[in-house]
Amino acid sequence: YNNIHTAIPDSLAPAFFPMKERHSMDTRTHSPEQAAHSLTSGATSSATTGAISPGLQAWLDEEQAVTLRLDAGPGAGVSRPDQVAGRSGLELMQAMLRGELPYAPIARTLDFMLISVGEGSAVFQGRPGANHLNPMGTVHGGWFATLLDSALGCAVHTCMPPGRGYTTAELGVNLVKALTPRVPRVRAEGRVLHCGRQLATAEARLVGPDGTLYAHATTTCLVFEMPPAR
Repeated sequence: YNNIHTAIPDSLAPAFFPMKERHSMDTRTHSPEQAAHSLTSGATSSATTGAISPGLQAWLDEEQAVTLRLDAGPGAGVSRPDQVAGRSGLELMQAMLRGELPYAPIARTLDFMLISVGEGSAVFQGRPGANHLNPMGTVHGGWFATLLDSALGCAVHTCMPPGRGYTTAELGVNLVKALTPRVPRVRAEGRVLHCGRQLATAEARLVGPDGTLYAHATTTCLVFEMPPAR
């Protein structure tokens, strides 16, 4: 997810995914009232029951607040070197959440978004959709892996001081339960286990609003000094 210091391996992006003409979380062309209605109605139509649980409602409320901040900012893109210089990883992620820096374009492509960050932690929320299905009718493992990799990488990013960067060296994903669009939202919750001068490790879980575990993952990242901006 991180558009500053990390990249998601190409092997995790299935080649047959058609890109959506419009991101289902994108409320750029709507008023705040329409945006709230779109988020809530989408969750209602996807849920297996008519009522929205308190846990899911809390997730939707948080998603709406973040979406409105992001839509008021520069949108999807890549930060310029002058926007990154002198900031820690946590400061960069917090600026992205406030809508001061662009967020990664892949978030729009695959229907997920950064929800919160803290020192050594990052949470992403995604909406499983028809465009994420494999030929068997369940959400493709690459979508699981992308959300988990984003939470893992950004959790590591929050531990980077100014001038330090990282890249994913190893990603291990365990899929423990199938996922379909009947589950309205899932969250990837990542936390750092170790962060040194050369290596960082982290773990993450992909869960539903009711606490159901769908997948878990670990990563090893290489940590290094960033080259000077040209």
